[in-house]
Amino acid sequence: MRALNPSHLSDESRDREATPNERVSTGGRRFPELAPFYYLKNFELVLSTILERYSDLLLPDELRFIRQFPLLALESRALLVRMVMRRGELFRQAKLNYAEIGETVTAAAPLIMLKWVTDRPLMTIRHLHGLLTKEELIRCLKLPRRYAAWRKPELAMMLEAQFKEPRCFEDWNSVGYPLGNACGECVYALLIAPVCERFRLMFFGNDRQSWTEFVTADLGVFRYEKVQRSLQSRAFQTRAQIEVFQRIQECRELLREGMPLDELMSIVPLAIEDSEWLEERRQKLCFLIAREYERAGENVKALAMYLQCSYRGARTRAIRLKAKAKDWEGALRLSALAKESPESEAELQHVRRVLPRIYRKLKTECQAEKPSPDIPGFEIVFHGTPSAGAVEYQVVEHLGRELADCSTVRYVENGLITALFGLLCWPAVFAPVSGAFFHDFHHGPVDLESAHFYRRRKGEFDECLSHLDSGAYKKVIWEVFKGKLGIQSPFVRWHHLDKTLLQWALDCFPVAHLRAWFEWILRDCRENRAGFPDLVQFYPEQGKYRMIEVKGPGDRLQDNQRRLLEYCLSHRMPVELCWVSWRPSRG
Repeated sequence: MRALNPSHLSDESRDREATPNERVSTGGRRFPELAPFYYLKNFELVLSTILERYSDLLLPDELRFIRQFPLLALESRALLVRMVMRRGELFRQAKLNYAEIGETVTAAAPLIMLKWVTDRPLMTIRHLHGLLTKEELIRCLKLPRRYAAWRKPELAMMLEAQFKEPRCFEDWNSVGYPLGNACGECVYALLIAPVCERFRLMFFGNDRQSWTEFVTADLGVFRYEKVQRSLQSRAFQTRAQIEVFQRIQECRELLREGMPLDELMSIVPLAIEDSEWLEERRQKLCFLIAREYERAGENVKALAMYLQCSYRGARTRAIRLKAKAKDWEGALRLSALAKESPESEAELQHVRRVLPRIYRKLKTECQAEKPSPDIPGFEIVFHGTPSAGAVEYQVVEHLGRELADCSTVRYVENGLITALFGLLCWPAVFAPVSGAFFHDFHHGPVDLESAHFYRRRKGEFDECLSHLDSGAYKKVIWEVFKGKLGIQSPFVRWHHLDKTLLQWALDCFPVAHLRAWFEWILRDCRENRAGFPDLVQFYPEQGKYRMIEVKGPGDRLQDNQRRLLEYCLSHRMPVELCWVSWRPSRG
């Protein structure tokens, strides 16, 4: 018998999987009906991919599982995969009711013999609390009826103080009202879960994507670009990298759970020299821990970590802490380094903002910074009280109604310029760069937000941007729009784009402005994909446009918006601010 981790409880109320017929009707959109064992086919694809890609790195228990799994009966394989793809590690027999599998007990028997599943797990009162409803819990433990009025979390706290020892499900039922064995029910625990979870991480190369990626692809909810991969495209090149990756994930989970930071630091992996993307993940973990030290008021420890951390934003946080500690000399040295070689536009903006104060504190003459340009703007005053709708759409309606100048206004925010960039540079974004794509379910390259993203693909991006010089860019954008419509891209939000909007943009945006925007995005694909103005107003007959950032009462320009607007003004682009206010109606 095995005692389980309470964090691995299954939530039966939200855990039940929708049937294919339920999926067909979701949101009024019709999806194809899935085959009965679609999930088994997907799991077997993962196993074959893992064996093909990582056979030289697999441990004996992993290899044994992959070889023994196909030898099981269809129903047993299906039941195991159903359990693997659900949340948690504990499952009531009555909840494992699948028409295509049939009798659960029969299907589970071979899994129990292989010790991949057990029907006698040791369960704490917290496990029992997670499996049973409040009414079942009261009956099972034969509690007085007054506890029916208690909230379930409060009831759990009381029971945890009273029942200390773990027991099997049938033993818990013997405490009070017999709930399980009397009606032939038992609880299964998934013992093979750690191995299957390891396979998931190895297949996807991240902790964000789950088994549902297969389902959404099968249903056609998402479509993905096919990228040619080689053996070098696998996420991990050594077994040590797999172990380090798992350790990083465990550390992040422990950080979320509130583990003492000094204790957590003792298990953080050392620097990773043979994997750039893994080291970037480790650096992000160090940044998150440093931020928690800072929030806890332990600024000395936080500063030491920021100074050793290469993750974006670490140097900015270090400058703030130096200033907070009144170490103005140290703050000046870091600011000078950042100004000389900024990691991003955001860091440079912060340094320009903080330097005058540092110089004042040091009583040193500060070289005058070039003043920020004034951003032109206009005001719209609505009468009455603010309505519930988004103010941007109210401005669109107002401009469309009030300005009879053959113009048209669309709400685009970050959905138009980035889409034009994504369409023109599609071959560069999805170039088969080593280590950028690990599987067939990528929304974009793994290193998209890395500082090295552009450098690794400079040749491909230069070739794409050359279409701006040759004049072929319009043809290229239209061809990609038609050929890739609906395929996932980190730059193209298809719901923001339509043929009319695309035509207006290509007719009214000068090629010099397109190049300036695209170069801005390439400076920092993480930060500079956002911050674009809310609205665009086209004048199709004149081949002109203006972009409008809308701000309601109490709203202000965000830093990334100001950076972009100032950049646009430096390239003589027509951008304006629209300040919206409301004035009470008379009477």
